[in-house]
Amino acid sequence: MNEILKDMLVNYGLSEVDGPNSNPHIIDCFHEIGYDWITDDSATAWCSAVINYFAKKNGMERSGKLDARSWLKVGEIVLEPQLGDIVVFWRGSPDSWKGHVGVFVAQNIDFVYVLGGNQGNQINISAYRRDTVLGYRRLRKMENKKELPEIKVNIFTLIKIARELLKWRRQYLIHKNDV
Repeated sequence: MNEILKDMLVNYGLSEVDGPNSNPHIIDCFHEIGYDWITDDSATAWCSAVINYFAKKNGMERSGKLDARSWLKVGEIVLEPQLGDIVVFWRGSPDSWKGHVGVFVAQNIDFVYVLGGNQGNQINISAYRRDTVLGYRRLRKMENKKELPEIKVNIFTLIKIARELLKWRRQYLIHKNDV
């Protein structure tokens, strides 16, 4: 059984908490993968965050993103999934940006069973219709590659920087006209 699956099973039942009293373990998942500004687990979808967290913890490839469909760009494409492979589903419509990601457990003619986060607001095994699968991926171990740190800036920081630049520009133009 692969490491990600084992670690997720140890955390089976870990649940989000509505409002400002978020589950610190889920918030830690966001922070460990570089999303330090997230403080409310009920306001942000966390299926991809949990997979990224456990992939990072176990030295596996990861998407580094919070959108489920980002996992379609990671790992080896698999047509016949095995226990522990990544499964990406569409949500809403196949053309939407929305999705869900989990770890493959089993399948039958109608359903794929995945262990994942944010499934009924917790880590558990849930069934999803097979006709909503976008793809299966098999993650590879990272080979002691030094990764460049990914710079992540939230929207509030960007707005603050933009305001400072506009303020500086106005001061510059006023000063330029005074000369």
